[in-house]
Amino acid sequence: MSGTDLVELAKRRGYFFQGSEAYGGVAGFYVYGPQGAALKRNLEDAWRDRFLTREGHVEIEAPTVMPEAVFEASGHLDGFDDMIVECPECGTSHRADHLVEDATDVEDAESLPTVEVETLIAEHDIACPACGAPLTGVEVSAFNLMFATNIGPGSGAPGYLRPETAQGIFVEFPRLKEYARGKLPFGVGQIGTAYRNEISPRRSLIRVREFTQAELEHFVDPERDEPPLERVADVEVPLYSAPAQEGDGDVETTTIGDAVEAGVIGSPWVAYYLGVATGWYERIGVDMDRFRYRQHLAGERAHYASDCWDAEAELDGNWVEITGFAYRGDYDLSKHGEYADDDFTVFRAYDDPVTVERATVDPDMSVLGPEFGSAAADIADELERLAAADESAFEGESVTVEVDGEEYTVPTDAVGFSVEEVTESGEHITPHVVEPSFGVDRLFYTVLDHALREDEVDGEARSYLDLPAALAPTTVGVLPLMSKDGLDDRARAIVEDLRAAGITVAYDDSGTIGRRYRRQDEVGTPYCVTVDYESLADDTVTLRDRDSTEQVRIPTDALAERIAALRVGASFDTLAAEYPDATATEESQG
Repeated sequence: MSGTDLVELAKRRGYFFQGSEAYGGVAGFYVYGPQGAALKRNLEDAWRDRFLTREGHVEIEAPTVMPEAVFEASGHLDGFDDMIVECPECGTSHRADHLVEDATDVEDAESLPTVEVETLIAEHDIACPACGAPLTGVEVSAFNLMFATNIGPGSGAPGYLRPETAQGIFVEFPRLKEYARGKLPFGVGQIGTAYRNEISPRRSLIRVREFTQAELEHFVDPERDEPPLERVADVEVPLYSAPAQEGDGDVETTTIGDAVEAGVIGSPWVAYYLGVATGWYERIGVDMDRFRYRQHLAGERAHYASDCWDAEAELDGNWVEITGFAYRGDYDLSKHGEYADDDFTVFRAYDDPVTVERATVDPDMSVLGPEFGSAAADIADELERLAAADESAFEGESVTVEVDGEEYTVPTDAVGFSVEEVTESGEHITPHVVEPSFGVDRLFYTVLDHALREDEVDGEARSYLDLPAALAPTTVGVLPLMSKDGLDDRARAIVEDLRAAGITVAYDDSGTIGRRYRRQDEVGTPYCVTVDYESLADDTVTLRDRDSTEQVRIPTDALAERIAALRVGASFDTLAAEYPDATATEESQG
Protein backbone atom coordinates (compact mmCIF):
# COMPACT_ATOMS: atom_id res chain seq x y z
CA MET A 1 0.00 0.00 0.00
CA SER A 2 1.17 3.52 -0.76
CA GLY A 3 2.00 6.42 1.52
CA THR A 4 -1.23 8.06 0.33
CA ASP A 5 -3.21 5.07 1.61
CA LEU A 6 -1.46 5.31 4.96
CA VAL A 7 -2.09 9.04 5.33
CA GLU A 8 -5.76 8.53 4.45
CA LEU A 9 -6.10 5.73 7.00
CA ALA A 10 -4.26 7.78 9.62
CA LYS A 11 -6.64 10.71 9.17
CA ARG A 12 -9.79 8.57 9.09
CA ARG A 13 -8.87 6.45 12.12
CA GLY A 14 -7.39 9.21 14.29
CA TYR A 15 -3.66 8.57 14.04
CA PHE A 16 -2.49 11.92 12.66
CA PHE A 17 -3.71 14.81 10.52
CA GLN A 18 -2.55 18.29 9.54
CA GLY A 19 -2.93 20.97 12.19
CA SER A 20 -5.20 24.02 11.97
CA GLU A 21 -7.19 22.55 9.06
CA ALA A 22 -10.16 24.77 10.00
CA TYR A 23 -7.96 27.73 9.02
CA GLY A 24 -6.51 26.19 5.88
CA GLY A 25 -3.77 24.18 7.58
CA VAL A 26 -0.13 25.02 8.15
CA ALA A 27 2.54 22.95 6.42
CA GLY A 28 4.86 21.04 8.71
CA PHE A 29 2.57 20.91 11.77
CA TYR A 30 0.57 17.79 12.63
CA VAL A 31 -1.92 16.72 15.27
CA TYR A 32 -1.74 13.24 16.76
CA GLY A 33 -5.32 12.02 17.13
CA PRO A 34 -6.65 9.72 19.86
CA GLN A 35 -5.06 6.62 18.35
CA GLY A 36 -1.85 8.39 17.36
CA ALA A 37 -1.25 10.03 20.73
CA ALA A 38 -1.59 6.64 22.42
CA LEU A 39 0.74 4.90 19.95
CA LYS A 40 3.30 7.72 20.23
CA ARG A 41 3.20 7.52 24.01
CA ASN A 42 3.71 3.74 23.91
CA LEU A 43 6.60 4.19 21.49
CA GLU A 44 8.25 6.73 23.77
CA ASP A 45 7.76 4.46 26.78
CA ALA A 46 9.37 1.59 24.86
CA TRP A 47 12.37 3.85 24.13
CA ARG A 48 12.64 4.88 27.79
CA ASP A 49 12.57 1.27 28.86
CA ARG A 50 15.31 0.12 26.49
CA PHE A 51 17.68 3.08 26.29
CA LEU A 52 17.31 4.59 29.73
CA THR A 53 15.97 2.13 32.31
CA ARG A 54 17.80 -0.98 31.09
CA GLU A 55 21.03 0.93 30.47
CA GLY A 56 20.92 2.67 33.84
CA HIS A 57 20.64 6.17 32.40
CA VAL A 58 18.53 9.06 33.70
CA GLU A 59 16.08 11.45 32.06
CA ILE A 60 15.58 15.21 32.24
CA GLU A 61 13.14 17.67 30.76
CA ALA A 62 14.76 20.95 29.69
CA PRO A 63 13.13 24.15 28.35
CA THR A 64 12.27 24.36 24.66
CA VAL A 65 13.31 28.04 24.51
CA MET A 66 16.93 28.93 25.22
CA PRO A 67 18.94 32.17 25.06
CA GLU A 68 20.91 33.15 21.98
CA ALA A 69 24.27 32.59 23.71
CA VAL A 70 23.58 28.85 23.89
CA PHE A 71 23.27 28.57 20.12
CA GLU A 72 26.22 30.85 19.52
CA ALA A 73 28.34 28.41 21.52
CA SER A 74 26.85 25.30 19.89
CA GLY A 75 27.40 26.67 16.37
CA HIS A 76 23.73 26.70 15.39
CA LEU A 77 23.69 30.44 14.72
CA ASP A 78 26.36 30.16 12.05
CA GLY A 79 25.99 26.68 10.65
CA PHE A 80 22.46 25.34 11.06
CA ASP A 81 21.37 26.07 7.49
CA ASP A 82 19.64 24.52 4.52
CA MET A 83 19.97 25.61 0.90
CA ILE A 84 17.11 27.77 -0.33
CA VAL A 85 16.19 28.95 -3.82
CA GLU A 86 13.32 31.37 -4.42
CA CYS A 87 11.37 31.35 -7.67
CA PRO A 88 11.68 34.77 -9.34
CA GLU A 89 8.20 34.41 -10.87
CA CYS A 90 5.87 33.15 -8.14
CA GLY A 91 8.08 33.77 -5.09
CA THR A 92 7.80 30.21 -3.79
CA SER A 93 10.82 29.03 -1.78
CA HIS A 94 12.25 25.54 -2.27
CA ARG A 95 14.96 23.37 -0.77
CA ALA A 96 17.53 23.59 -3.56
CA ASP A 97 19.17 20.28 -2.68
CA HIS A 98 15.79 18.51 -2.75
CA LEU A 99 15.09 19.87 -6.23
CA VAL A 100 18.43 18.50 -7.41
CA GLU A 101 17.82 15.09 -5.81
CA ASP A 102 14.34 14.84 -7.33
CA ALA A 103 15.56 15.73 -10.85
CA THR A 104 18.94 13.93 -10.97
CA ASP A 105 20.75 10.83 -9.78
CA VAL A 106 22.47 12.80 -7.01
CA GLU A 107 21.49 11.16 -3.71
CA ASP A 108 23.01 13.55 -1.17
CA ALA A 109 22.93 17.07 -2.61
CA GLU A 110 22.78 18.48 0.93
CA SER A 111 26.50 17.80 1.34
CA LEU A 112 27.42 19.75 -1.82
CA PRO A 113 28.54 23.42 -1.89
CA THR A 114 25.85 25.90 -2.92
CA VAL A 115 27.79 26.80 -6.08
CA GLU A 116 27.73 23.18 -7.20
CA VAL A 117 23.98 22.96 -6.51
CA GLU A 118 23.44 26.08 -8.64
CA THR A 119 25.44 24.42 -11.43
CA LEU A 120 23.34 21.24 -11.23
CA ILE A 121 20.12 23.28 -11.39
CA ALA A 122 21.39 24.94 -14.59
CA GLU A 123 22.74 21.75 -16.17
CA HIS A 124 19.44 19.92 -15.69
CA ASP A 125 17.18 22.87 -16.50
CA ILE A 126 15.37 22.47 -13.19
CA ALA A 127 12.21 24.57 -12.96
CA CYS A 128 10.02 25.78 -10.10
CA PRO A 129 7.64 22.93 -9.10
CA ALA A 130 4.96 25.50 -8.26
CA CYS A 131 4.77 27.50 -11.51
CA GLY A 132 7.27 25.96 -13.96
CA ALA A 133 9.53 29.01 -14.22
CA PRO A 134 13.22 28.17 -14.89
CA LEU A 135 15.55 28.42 -11.89
CA THR A 136 18.79 28.58 -13.87
CA GLY A 137 20.91 31.46 -12.66
CA VAL A 138 18.88 32.01 -9.50
CA GLU A 139 21.04 32.29 -6.38
CA VAL A 140 21.08 29.41 -3.93
CA SER A 141 21.64 30.77 -0.43
CA ALA A 142 21.82 29.56 3.17
CA PHE A 143 18.68 29.71 5.30
CA ASN A 144 18.96 29.29 9.08
CA LEU A 145 16.37 26.81 10.31
CA MET A 146 15.89 28.08 13.85
CA PHE A 147 12.73 29.81 15.03
CA ALA A 148 13.68 33.10 16.70
CA THR A 149 11.84 34.68 19.60
CA ASN A 150 12.34 37.25 22.35
CA ILE A 151 12.52 36.27 26.00
CA GLY A 152 10.50 38.78 28.00
CA PRO A 153 9.19 42.13 26.77
CA GLY A 154 11.02 44.09 24.12
CA SER A 155 13.89 42.80 22.05
CA GLY A 156 16.73 42.91 24.56
CA ALA A 157 16.90 39.16 25.25
CA PRO A 158 16.84 37.21 21.97
CA GLY A 159 16.25 33.48 22.14
CA TYR A 160 15.40 30.53 19.93
CA LEU A 161 13.17 27.50 20.00
CA ARG A 162 15.57 24.63 20.30
CA PRO A 163 16.33 22.80 17.04
CA GLU A 164 17.34 19.68 18.99
CA THR A 165 16.89 18.44 22.55
CA ALA A 166 20.61 17.73 22.98
CA GLN A 167 21.64 21.28 23.90
CA GLY A 168 19.40 21.16 26.95
CA ILE A 169 21.52 18.29 28.23
CA PHE A 170 24.88 19.79 27.32
CA VAL A 171 24.12 23.19 28.86
CA GLU A 172 23.11 21.61 32.16
CA PHE A 173 26.13 19.30 32.33
CA PRO A 174 27.77 21.15 35.28
CA ARG A 175 24.70 20.35 37.40
CA LEU A 176 24.11 16.89 35.96
CA LYS A 177 27.66 15.75 36.73
CA GLU A 178 26.99 16.56 40.39
CA TYR A 179 24.02 14.19 40.39
CA ALA A 180 26.33 11.54 38.90
CA ARG A 181 28.83 12.31 41.71
CA GLY A 182 31.39 13.24 39.08
CA LYS A 183 31.74 9.59 38.01
CA LEU A 184 32.00 8.58 34.37
CA PRO A 185 30.43 7.07 32.40
CA PHE A 186 26.86 8.28 32.80
CA GLY A 187 24.02 8.88 30.37
CA VAL A 188 21.26 11.49 30.25
CA GLY A 189 18.25 11.15 27.98
CA GLN A 190 15.42 13.42 26.99
CA ILE A 191 12.22 13.08 25.00
CA GLY A 192 10.86 16.41 23.87
CA THR A 193 9.79 18.78 21.15
CA ALA A 194 12.22 20.42 18.76
CA TYR A 195 11.57 23.01 16.07
CA ARG A 196 13.07 23.62 12.64
CA ASN A 197 11.71 26.18 10.21
CA GLU A 198 11.89 23.82 7.23
CA ILE A 199 11.89 25.47 3.83
CA SER A 200 9.61 22.91 2.23
CA PRO A 201 7.97 20.43 4.63
CA ARG A 202 6.76 17.35 2.80
CA ARG A 203 5.73 13.71 3.01
CA SER A 204 3.51 14.18 6.09
CA LEU A 205 5.46 13.27 9.26
CA ILE A 206 8.75 12.71 7.43
CA ARG A 207 9.75 16.38 7.23
CA VAL A 208 7.97 18.71 9.62
CA ARG A 209 8.59 21.95 11.49
CA GLU A 210 7.65 20.72 14.96
CA PHE A 211 8.72 17.23 15.93
CA THR A 212 9.70 15.00 18.83
CA GLN A 213 13.18 13.67 19.50
CA ALA A 214 14.32 10.97 21.89
CA GLU A 215 18.01 11.64 22.47
CA LEU A 216 20.61 10.06 24.70
CA GLU A 217 23.89 11.79 25.53
CA HIS A 218 26.28 9.23 27.00
CA PHE A 219 29.29 10.90 28.65
CA VAL A 220 32.42 8.75 28.70
CA ASP A 221 36.11 8.94 29.55
CA PRO A 222 37.74 8.35 26.14
CA GLU A 223 40.83 6.74 27.68
CA ARG A 224 39.23 4.54 30.31
CA ASP A 225 35.62 3.70 29.44
CA GLU A 226 34.79 0.91 27.03
CA PRO A 227 31.34 -0.34 26.00
CA PRO A 228 30.15 -3.85 26.93
CA LEU A 229 30.46 -5.09 23.37
CA GLU A 230 30.15 -8.71 24.48
CA ARG A 231 26.41 -8.09 25.00
CA VAL A 232 25.86 -7.31 21.30
CA ALA A 233 28.84 -8.95 19.57
CA ASP A 234 26.66 -11.61 17.88
CA VAL A 235 23.88 -9.24 16.78
CA GLU A 236 23.57 -9.23 12.99
CA VAL A 237 23.29 -5.81 11.37
CA PRO A 238 22.81 -4.66 7.74
CA LEU A 239 25.63 -2.15 7.13
CA TYR A 240 25.93 0.19 4.15
CA SER A 241 29.44 1.49 4.70
CA ALA A 242 30.99 4.63 3.23
CA PRO A 243 33.37 2.63 0.97
CA ALA A 244 30.40 0.63 -0.33
CA GLN A 245 28.52 3.84 -1.15
CA GLU A 246 31.53 5.36 -2.91
CA GLY A 247 32.13 2.25 -4.98
CA ASP A 248 29.86 -0.45 -6.36
CA GLY A 249 29.19 -2.03 -2.98
CA ASP A 250 25.90 -2.82 -1.33
CA VAL A 251 24.50 -3.50 2.10
CA GLU A 252 26.44 -6.22 3.88
CA THR A 253 25.01 -8.18 6.78
CA THR A 254 27.57 -8.92 9.46
CA THR A 255 27.80 -9.08 13.23
CA ILE A 256 28.67 -6.17 15.48
CA GLY A 257 31.75 -8.00 16.70
CA ASP A 258 33.06 -8.67 13.21
CA ALA A 259 32.31 -5.10 12.07
CA VAL A 260 34.32 -3.63 14.95
CA GLU A 261 37.20 -6.07 14.46
CA ALA A 262 37.35 -5.26 10.73
CA GLY A 263 37.21 -1.52 11.39
CA VAL A 264 33.97 -1.07 9.43
CA ILE A 265 32.46 0.63 12.47
CA GLY A 266 35.12 2.97 13.77
CA SER A 267 33.71 3.67 17.23
CA PRO A 268 33.08 0.72 19.59
CA TRP A 269 30.58 2.90 21.46
CA VAL A 270 28.60 3.57 18.28
CA ALA A 271 28.78 -0.14 17.49
CA TYR A 272 27.34 -0.98 20.92
CA TYR A 273 24.31 1.23 20.41
CA LEU A 274 23.77 -0.08 16.88
CA GLY A 275 23.59 -3.54 18.41
CA VAL A 276 21.22 -2.47 21.17
CA ALA A 277 18.97 -0.58 18.75
CA THR A 278 18.68 -3.48 16.30
CA GLY A 279 16.74 -5.67 18.71
CA TRP A 280 14.60 -2.72 19.74
CA TYR A 281 13.65 -1.88 16.15
CA GLU A 282 12.50 -5.46 15.66
CA ARG A 283 10.40 -5.36 18.83
CA ILE A 284 8.56 -2.19 17.83
CA GLY A 285 7.65 -3.62 14.44
CA VAL A 286 10.21 -2.23 11.99
CA ASP A 287 10.46 -4.56 8.99
CA MET A 288 14.13 -5.53 9.07
CA ASP A 289 13.98 -6.45 5.37
CA ARG A 290 13.35 -2.73 4.76
CA PHE A 291 16.03 -1.46 7.12
CA ARG A 292 19.75 -0.66 7.04
CA TYR A 293 22.51 1.26 8.83
CA ARG A 294 24.17 3.76 6.49
CA GLN A 295 27.54 5.27 7.35
CA HIS A 296 27.98 9.00 6.78
CA LEU A 297 30.27 9.95 3.93
CA ALA A 298 33.18 12.25 4.73
CA GLY A 299 31.43 15.24 3.14
CA GLU A 300 28.27 14.92 5.24
CA ARG A 301 29.82 14.01 8.58
CA ALA A 302 29.96 16.82 11.11
CA HIS A 303 33.49 18.08 11.65
CA TYR A 304 33.47 17.06 15.31
CA ALA A 305 32.22 13.51 14.70
CA SER A 306 34.71 10.71 14.16
CA ASP A 307 32.06 8.15 13.16
CA CYS A 308 28.37 8.53 12.29
CA TRP A 309 25.77 6.02 11.16
CA ASP A 310 22.11 6.53 10.33
CA ALA A 311 19.42 3.93 10.85
CA GLU A 312 17.32 4.11 7.69
CA ALA A 313 13.94 2.61 6.86
CA GLU A 314 12.53 2.10 3.39
CA LEU A 315 9.31 4.11 3.00
CA ASP A 316 7.51 4.35 -0.35
CA GLY A 317 10.68 3.34 -2.18
CA ASN A 318 12.87 5.92 -0.42
CA TRP A 319 15.41 5.42 2.36
CA VAL A 320 14.59 7.72 5.27
CA GLU A 321 16.75 8.40 8.31
CA ILE A 322 14.98 7.47 11.55
CA THR A 323 17.96 7.60 13.96
CA GLY A 324 21.45 9.06 13.97
CA PHE A 325 24.30 7.45 15.92
CA ALA A 326 27.34 9.70 16.41
CA TYR A 327 30.55 9.80 18.39
CA ARG A 328 30.71 13.55 19.03
CA GLY A 329 34.02 13.64 20.91
CA ASP A 330 34.43 16.54 23.37
CA TYR A 331 33.18 19.19 20.95
CA ASP A 332 29.93 20.10 22.69
CA LEU A 333 31.21 20.35 26.25
CA SER A 334 34.40 22.13 25.13
CA LYS A 335 32.40 24.77 23.25
CA HIS A 336 30.08 25.44 26.16
CA GLY A 337 33.08 25.47 28.50
CA GLU A 338 34.63 28.14 26.28
CA TYR A 339 31.55 30.37 26.17
CA ALA A 340 29.80 29.78 29.51
CA ASP A 341 30.76 30.73 33.06
CA ASP A 342 30.91 27.21 34.45
CA ASP A 343 33.03 24.07 34.50
CA PHE A 344 32.26 21.43 31.87
CA THR A 345 34.99 19.02 32.98
CA VAL A 346 35.11 16.14 35.46
CA PHE A 347 37.92 15.20 37.83
CA ARG A 348 39.77 12.01 36.92
CA ALA A 349 41.70 10.59 39.87
CA TYR A 350 45.12 9.02 39.27
CA ASP A 351 45.82 5.55 40.57
CA ASP A 352 48.75 7.06 42.49
CA PRO A 353 49.58 10.73 43.15
CA VAL A 354 52.25 12.20 40.86
CA THR A 355 54.73 15.06 41.33
CA VAL A 356 55.01 17.46 38.42
CA GLU A 357 56.47 20.86 37.64
CA ARG A 358 53.74 23.45 37.24
CA ALA A 359 54.14 27.03 35.99
CA THR A 360 52.16 29.56 37.99
CA VAL A 361 51.68 33.34 38.11
CA ASP A 362 50.87 35.66 40.98
CA PRO A 363 50.26 39.03 39.30
CA ASP A 364 50.91 42.17 41.32
CA MET A 365 47.47 43.81 41.13
CA SER A 366 48.88 47.01 42.64
CA VAL A 367 50.70 47.37 39.32
CA LEU A 368 48.07 45.92 36.97
CA GLY A 369 45.15 47.80 38.51
CA PRO A 370 46.37 51.37 38.05
CA GLU A 371 47.89 50.54 34.68
CA PHE A 372 45.02 48.63 33.05
CA GLY A 373 41.93 49.55 35.07
CA SER A 374 38.85 47.38 34.51
CA ALA A 375 40.80 45.02 32.20
CA ALA A 376 43.27 44.07 34.97
CA ALA A 377 41.36 41.02 36.22
CA ASP A 378 40.92 39.61 32.69
CA ILE A 379 44.62 40.21 32.00
CA ALA A 380 45.53 38.28 35.14
CA ASP A 381 43.34 35.35 33.96
CA GLU A 382 45.02 35.39 30.54
CA LEU A 383 48.47 35.41 32.18
CA GLU A 384 47.50 32.32 34.15
CA ARG A 385 46.32 30.51 31.01
CA LEU A 386 49.46 31.52 29.12
CA ALA A 387 51.70 30.20 31.91
CA ALA A 388 50.03 26.79 31.67
CA ALA A 389 50.37 26.75 27.87
CA ASP A 390 53.76 28.37 27.15
CA GLU A 391 56.37 28.92 29.85
CA SER A 392 58.81 30.44 27.35
CA ALA A 393 56.54 33.47 26.95
CA PHE A 394 57.77 34.71 30.35
CA GLU A 395 61.51 34.58 29.55
CA GLY A 396 61.78 38.24 28.39
CA GLU A 397 61.38 41.52 30.23
CA SER A 398 57.68 41.69 29.36
CA VAL A 399 54.84 39.42 28.33
CA THR A 400 51.93 40.21 26.00
CA VAL A 401 48.39 38.82 26.27
CA GLU A 402 45.20 39.48 24.32
CA VAL A 403 41.87 40.34 25.94
CA ASP A 404 38.76 40.95 23.81
CA GLY A 405 40.89 41.51 20.73
CA GLU A 406 43.21 44.04 22.36
CA GLU A 407 46.85 43.35 23.27
CA TYR A 408 48.31 44.29 26.67
CA THR A 409 52.02 44.21 27.58
CA VAL A 410 52.89 43.53 31.21
CA PRO A 411 56.39 43.80 32.81
CA THR A 412 57.56 40.29 33.68
CA ASP A 413 58.59 41.34 37.19
CA ALA A 414 54.94 42.29 37.88
CA VAL A 415 53.65 38.89 36.81
CA GLY A 416 55.02 36.78 39.67
CA PHE A 417 55.94 33.91 37.34
CA SER A 418 57.46 30.77 38.90
CA VAL A 419 57.76 27.04 38.28
CA GLU A 420 57.03 24.87 41.26
CA GLU A 421 56.88 21.17 42.04
CA VAL A 422 53.37 20.10 43.00
CA THR A 423 51.82 16.75 43.89
CA GLU A 424 48.61 16.03 42.05
CA SER A 425 46.00 13.35 42.76
CA GLY A 426 44.26 13.67 39.40
CA GLU A 427 43.34 15.92 36.52
CA HIS A 428 40.29 17.56 34.98
CA ILE A 429 39.16 16.10 31.65
CA THR A 430 36.39 16.98 29.22
CA PRO A 431 34.20 13.91 28.64
CA HIS A 432 33.43 12.63 25.18
CA VAL A 433 29.84 12.15 24.05
CA VAL A 434 28.15 9.19 22.36
CA GLU A 435 24.78 10.19 20.93
CA PRO A 436 21.96 8.01 19.64
CA SER A 437 19.30 10.49 18.43
CA PHE A 438 15.88 9.08 17.51
CA GLY A 439 13.28 10.92 15.45
CA VAL A 440 10.07 9.83 17.18
CA ASP A 441 7.72 11.09 14.45
CA ARG A 442 9.63 9.27 11.72
CA LEU A 443 9.72 6.14 13.85
CA PHE A 444 5.99 6.49 14.38
CA TYR A 445 5.40 6.76 10.63
CA THR A 446 7.74 3.83 9.96
CA VAL A 447 5.95 1.59 12.46
CA LEU A 448 2.59 2.37 10.83
CA ASP A 449 3.92 1.98 7.28
CA HIS A 450 5.63 -1.33 8.03
CA ALA A 451 2.57 -2.61 9.92
CA LEU A 452 0.02 -1.95 7.16
CA ARG A 453 -1.23 -5.26 5.74
CA GLU A 454 -3.82 -6.55 3.29
CA ASP A 455 -5.26 -10.07 3.20
CA GLU A 456 -8.54 -11.91 2.79
CA VAL A 457 -10.75 -13.31 5.55
CA ASP A 458 -13.75 -15.51 4.73
CA GLY A 459 -13.59 -14.33 1.12
CA GLU A 460 -13.58 -10.66 2.11
CA ALA A 461 -10.67 -8.24 1.62
CA ARG A 462 -9.20 -6.92 4.84
CA SER A 463 -6.67 -4.19 5.65
CA TYR A 464 -5.16 -4.12 9.11
CA LEU A 465 -2.28 -2.74 11.15
CA ASP A 466 -0.01 -5.49 12.41
CA LEU A 467 1.15 -3.46 15.40
CA PRO A 468 2.98 -5.20 18.25
CA ALA A 469 0.55 -5.69 21.11
CA ALA A 470 2.74 -3.67 23.48
CA LEU A 471 2.57 -0.63 21.16
CA ALA A 472 -1.02 -0.77 19.96
CA PRO A 473 -3.11 2.22 21.10
CA THR A 474 -5.89 -0.11 22.24
CA THR A 475 -5.13 -3.62 23.49
CA VAL A 476 -8.58 -5.14 23.26
CA GLY A 477 -11.98 -4.38 21.76
CA VAL A 478 -15.00 -5.64 23.68
CA LEU A 479 -18.00 -6.40 21.46
CA PRO A 480 -21.43 -7.60 22.57
CA LEU A 481 -22.91 -9.89 19.94
CA MET A 482 -26.20 -8.02 20.31
CA SER A 483 -27.14 -4.83 22.14
CA LYS A 484 -29.99 -6.50 24.03
CA ASP A 485 -30.89 -9.33 26.41
CA GLY A 486 -28.22 -8.20 28.86
CA LEU A 487 -25.30 -8.87 26.49
CA ASP A 488 -24.40 -5.17 26.40
CA ASP A 489 -24.56 -4.91 30.20
CA ARG A 490 -22.27 -7.91 30.57
CA ALA A 491 -19.86 -6.49 27.99
CA ARG A 492 -19.71 -3.13 29.77
CA ALA A 493 -18.94 -4.87 33.05
CA ILE A 494 -16.03 -6.66 31.35
CA VAL A 495 -14.80 -3.32 30.00
CA GLU A 496 -14.73 -1.89 33.52
CA ASP A 497 -12.87 -4.93 34.88
CA LEU A 498 -10.23 -4.79 32.14
CA ARG A 499 -9.69 -1.05 32.53
CA ALA A 500 -9.32 -1.53 36.29
CA ALA A 501 -6.54 -4.01 35.45
CA GLY A 502 -4.72 -1.31 33.45
CA ILE A 503 -5.68 -2.61 30.01
CA THR A 504 -6.75 -0.16 27.28
CA VAL A 505 -10.18 -1.10 25.96
CA ALA A 506 -12.53 0.01 23.18
CA TYR A 507 -16.23 -0.79 23.42
CA ASP A 508 -18.08 -1.21 20.12
CA ASP A 509 -21.71 -2.30 19.62
CA SER A 510 -22.39 -0.67 16.25
CA GLY A 511 -23.00 -2.83 13.17
CA THR A 512 -22.45 -6.52 12.48
CA ILE A 513 -19.82 -8.37 14.47
CA GLY A 514 -17.76 -8.90 11.31
CA ARG A 515 -17.76 -5.20 10.52
CA ARG A 516 -16.69 -4.42 14.08
CA TYR A 517 -13.83 -6.89 13.79
CA ARG A 518 -12.69 -5.11 10.64
CA ARG A 519 -12.76 -1.71 12.36
CA GLN A 520 -10.61 -2.97 15.21
CA ASP A 521 -8.26 -4.73 12.78
CA GLU A 522 -7.79 -1.59 10.72
CA VAL A 523 -6.92 0.52 13.75
CA GLY A 524 -4.44 -2.13 14.95
CA THR A 525 -6.23 -3.53 18.03
CA PRO A 526 -4.55 -6.92 18.58
CA TYR A 527 -7.42 -8.71 20.39
CA CYS A 528 -11.19 -8.67 20.50
CA VAL A 529 -13.53 -10.10 23.14
CA THR A 530 -17.02 -11.10 22.02
CA VAL A 531 -19.82 -11.47 24.58
CA ASP A 532 -22.59 -13.79 23.33
CA TYR A 533 -25.50 -15.73 24.78
CA GLU A 534 -23.20 -18.53 25.91
CA SER A 535 -21.38 -15.92 28.02
CA LEU A 536 -24.54 -15.42 30.07
CA ALA A 537 -24.85 -19.15 30.62
CA ASP A 538 -21.30 -20.18 31.57
CA ASP A 539 -19.38 -16.88 32.08
CA THR A 540 -16.99 -17.48 29.16
CA VAL A 541 -16.16 -15.20 26.24
CA THR A 542 -14.57 -15.50 22.83
CA LEU A 543 -11.07 -14.01 22.52
CA ARG A 544 -9.96 -13.32 18.94
CA ASP A 545 -6.42 -12.73 17.62
CA ARG A 546 -6.15 -9.93 15.03
CA ASP A 547 -3.38 -11.40 12.87
CA SER A 548 -4.54 -15.01 12.54
CA THR A 549 -8.25 -14.29 13.24
CA GLU A 550 -8.14 -17.44 15.38
CA GLN A 551 -10.50 -17.52 18.36
CA VAL A 552 -10.60 -19.32 21.68
CA ARG A 553 -13.20 -19.44 24.40
CA ILE A 554 -11.92 -18.69 27.87
CA PRO A 555 -13.42 -17.98 31.31
CA THR A 556 -14.18 -14.33 31.95
CA ASP A 557 -12.27 -14.34 35.24
CA ALA A 558 -9.06 -15.34 33.35
CA LEU A 559 -9.45 -12.64 30.73
CA ALA A 560 -7.41 -9.80 32.28
CA GLU A 561 -4.49 -12.05 33.19
CA ARG A 562 -4.37 -13.68 29.75
CA ILE A 563 -4.58 -10.38 27.84
CA ALA A 564 -1.89 -8.81 30.01
CA ALA A 565 0.40 -11.76 29.25
CA LEU A 566 -0.31 -11.52 25.52
CA ARG A 567 0.53 -7.82 25.58
CA VAL A 568 4.04 -8.47 26.91
CA GLY A 569 4.85 -11.29 24.51
CA ALA A 570 2.91 -14.47 25.31
CA SER A 571 1.86 -16.46 22.25
CA PHE A 572 -1.77 -16.77 21.21
CA ASP A 573 -0.94 -20.30 20.05
CA THR A 574 -0.11 -21.21 23.65
CA LEU A 575 -3.47 -19.86 24.75
CA ALA A 576 -5.22 -21.87 22.05
CA ALA A 577 -3.44 -25.01 23.24
CA GLU A 578 -4.62 -24.33 26.80
CA TYR A 579 -8.26 -24.28 25.67
CA PRO A 580 -8.29 -26.86 22.86
CA ASP A 581 -12.00 -27.59 23.03
CA ALA A 582 -13.09 -23.97 22.84
CA THR A 583 -11.56 -22.97 19.48
CA ALA A 584 -13.99 -20.93 17.39
CA THR A 585 -14.04 -19.47 13.88
CA GLU A 586 -15.17 -16.12 12.56
CA GLU A 587 -18.04 -17.76 10.70
CA SER A 588 -19.45 -19.04 13.99
CA GLN A 589 -19.64 -15.45 15.23
CA GLY A 590 -21.65 -14.24 12.26
